Amino acid sequence: MSKTVLVELSDALADAAELAGQSTVLVNARRRMPASGIIFAPDLVLTAEHIIEKDEDITVVLADGTEVAAKVAGRDAGSDLAVLKLERAAGTVAEVTKNPARLGQIALALARPSREGIEASLGTVSAIGGPVQTRRGGMLERYYRTDSISYPGFSGGPLVAADGTILGLNTSGLSNGAAITIPADFAWSTAEILARHGQIKRGYLGIRSQTVDLPAASQDALQRKQAAGLLIMSVEKNSPASKGGLIVGDILVAVAGSPIFHHDELFARLNGDVVGKATPIEILRGGQPQTMNIVIGERE
Repeated sequence: MSKTVLVELSDALADAAELAGQSTVLVNARRRMPASGIIFAPDLVLTAEHIIEKDEDITVVLADGTEVAAKVAGRDAGSDLAVLKLERAAGTVAEVTKNPARLGQIALALARPSREGIEASLGTVSAIGGPVQTRRGGMLERYYRTDSISYPGFSGGPLVAADGTILGLNTSGLSNGAAITIPADFAWSTAEILARHGQIKRGYLGIRSQTVDLPAASQDALQRKQAAGLLIMSVEKNSPASKGGLIVGDILVAVAGSPIFHHDELFARLNGDVVGKATPIEILRGGQPQTMNIVIGERE
């Protein structure tokens, strides 16, 4: 690589940090070191839920050093996302990437962990995973892992592409202290729900299950290729599953038309959109397909 190319790459990354830094803020919401956040609407900041340790006297420091009071508009421990509402519109709204991150892509982890300004850590997207159930009861259909260093105060800050657009939100609150990135599309859609409703509803069916292989005859009966489903091992008393007619021995194969292969997929499908609604649950009973409309409960 020529010297000119290296200089151009260096300048591009510096420009990206400067651009994204305008929408990266300091969040004072815990007793120890401040954390970071991202301006995703004129008067709203998206940050990591685990860094919010108080409900009052929360402040946000903008790129120009201005301190603005804020309050919690919504929070969700399962996704480790929270939205703060500023007392007035302020700052530059972050620009989100139009494309998901790619494996091997160069990216910057940005943060504003102190009034001294932006800090950055360079790395590459080293892994793209999911779906995975978080240790706090949520589900990420996709996540990124990078080899950048997550210094203290980096939680809540953005992962930034070389053009300065936001790839996701960095947090160490979902996987036992290891830093991962929540993709921007998921983080922003969750933030919009939190801003409107203050919380995320998650569905509850009330079964215990295990993955089983589906023989060719079962796939023929379903009239599609589906290698596995969920064998229902137990049904909780008075649960939505019990009230809807599911029994031990049924094999759950689809929810609302989406095939289910393992428990994480079922967890992901039981999202807030189906809570409280009659939802088509497709099963195999005695080798024959049946569809039951079951009202999905809300998980506490």
